[in-house]
Amino acid sequence: MTAIAPVESLDIQIIVDNVTDSLSSVPSFIETETAGLARRRGGAWVLGGGCLCCAAHGLSCLLTIRSGGRSHSVLFDTGPEDRVFEQNVSRLGLDLGPVEAMVLSHGHWDHAGAMLRALQIARDRNGGRRIPCYVHPDMFRSRAARLPDGSFRPMEDVPSVAELEAQGGTVVCTREPQSVAGGTVFVSGEIPRRTPFETGLPGQHRRTEDGTGWEPDELLIDERFVAVNVQGKGLVVLSACSHAGAVNVLHHARDCFPGVKLHAVLGGLHLSGTNERVIPQTVEALQGFGLDVVAAGHCTGWRAMTALANAFGEGKLTPLAVGKRLRF
Repeated sequence: MTAIAPVESLDIQIIVDNVTDSLSSVPSFIETETAGLARRRGGAWVLGGGCLCCAAHGLSCLLTIRSGGRSHSVLFDTGPEDRVFEQNVSRLGLDLGPVEAMVLSHGHWDHAGAMLRALQIARDRNGGRRIPCYVHPDMFRSRAARLPDGSFRPMEDVPSVAELEAQGGTVVCTREPQSVAGGTVFVSGEIPRRTPFETGLPGQHRRTEDGTGWEPDELLIDERFVAVNVQGKGLVVLSACSHAGAVNVLHHARDCFPGVKLHAVLGGLHLSGTNERVIPQTVEALQGFGLDVVAAGHCTGWRAMTALANAFGEGKLTPLAVGKRLRF
């Protein structure tokens, strides 16, 4: 199993999320979009639409890790499309020049749509240096949702290996776990499925190898999570969509790092839509991991968020929103 070193601190900047919320109170380790804009503008600014971020269906997180006097930067997903990603990067005052790795969580457009533009922005700032892009080989199969009438609604493909390479990415395409950013960030391999109720994404299909039809693909085996071990806190697990099931994700994270406390889970828990049926089992199982922080967003859904609030309370549940910065 790939090892990672404990780090001194981890900052997670939410670049893209489904929700914008700069008014709700937050715990001391979280900074809202508005607080960040005020600080960067010297504490005096005029509120207006031209300075705010834009929410969109998707997720993108910028990780900044500090360890041993060094800083590392990793981009985890890019959200659904160029305009939202670029606008939010600009309005949050983010510098993508230090990004030393990009990780795609799984092969869906709402997480990969801005990958090529993100590479371009980062390389414009880093002097043209190529950037490793960590992907799974099954991410590049065309996908579709099967509708009740039996027809298929195709999804937009994620950027291909050739497109990523042409844009300055060095593609690392593997099913195996990896350690990136100087050994500070863990990128999981395929996530074992062990719970009986987490069955993936109902209706998901992918193109057959010969390209002539569709085959079931509900498990989305290409999905991975990333994790960072923060000294004095424990493992922070980022699961962008949790198609594998949030409980399966955390079981695997614990198996990968036996003896390391699970401190936080962050990302989309995919308990909306057809997966609302497993909210009770998921919330009950999550309580068994001893988590200190549940930072849920993107595809979690309001019904699941309500159930999580009832189970974990305001002391542990902190909903994500675009522009938030979480410090661990």
